[in-house]
Amino acid sequence: MTDANTASNLEATIDQATQAVAVSLAATPRLEQAPLQGEAMGVDGLMSVPVGVRVELGRARMTISELMKLMPGALVELDRQAHQPVDVLVGGKLVARGEVVTIGEQYGVRITSVVNGT
Repeated sequence: MTDANTASNLEATIDQATQAVAVSLAATPRLEQAPLQGEAMGVDGLMSVPVGVRVELGRARMTISELMKLMPGALVELDRQAHQPVDVLVGGKLVARGEVVTIGEQYGVRITSVVNGT
């Protein structure tokens, strides 16, 4: 199996596992509020909490047959044009859009707009 196939299969497996883990709010037991101890953390205490950021270049839909035929050098057409911005997501929610840039030997994203959350 090629690296592209392995990566695609791994991504599909992760997506399936993520859906399988979804828990209904009704099935979640109610937690009793513990008595407060110490001082409130405040916003400053949250500033150093790490969050995962995902950048989505685009998406494609294909059949399993098409997926299994992918080989090194194969092209997968995405649902965006080259000039369109990429999505920046935190916790699965869109927070910004930007353009892909290179920073030395690595890729980066220059934020072009921030999305107002609701």
